Amino acid sequence: QPRLVESGGGLVQSGGSLRLSCAASRYIFSTMGWYRQPLGKQREMVAEVTTTGAKNYADSVKGRFTISRDNRNLDLQMNSLKPEDTAVYYCNAKMQTSVLGPPVDVWGQGTQVTVSS
Repeated sequence: QPRLVESGGGLVQSGGSLRLSCAASRYIFSTMGWYRQPLGKQREMVAEVTTTGAKNYADSVKGRFTISRDNRNLDLQMNSLKPEDTAVYYCNAKMQTSVLGPPVDVWGQGTQVTVSS
């Protein structure tokens, strides 16, 4: 299984920007994306990019976040941050291990993003 390592999280004031990066141990031919989990809440998809380059965003981040992929790296540029963006952010890859079964989720360890008001 490939390994995913996130970086770039931190503390920022409302209206500020952060750039998250995900480094994969090898190239992964699959849909990859960023998810987040606020404290005490369920994990949710933030943005994803498919193998064809199509990008999807959660309504709450459209116009503010931009996902990009290049070889082994997956980045998330976050602008105009709000306190409700506070969460642990995870890098994700949906690997199809065979045509006989469903894809398997591969996760990074997560990076904390805290937005103060």
